[in-house]
Amino acid sequence: MSNSMELSLEQQFNLRSFQTQVDKMSREQAKEFLLKLYEEMLVRENVYKDVLKHQWGLGD
Repeated sequence: MSNSMELSLEQQFNLRSFQTQVDKMSREQAKEFLLKLYEEMLVRENVYKDVLKHQWGLGD
């Protein structure tokens, strides 16, 4: 795996902390959280696309 695909020590710590939080969630809380996380991923994807369009001069 390339270095860009590996997690830093700080990221590994954050992941473990996140895992602890998820383990304490109820099933319903986890489902709600997962849906919100997916929504935020989609928004982030749209932001990246807009930034790239702007940077590459491909505006609407």
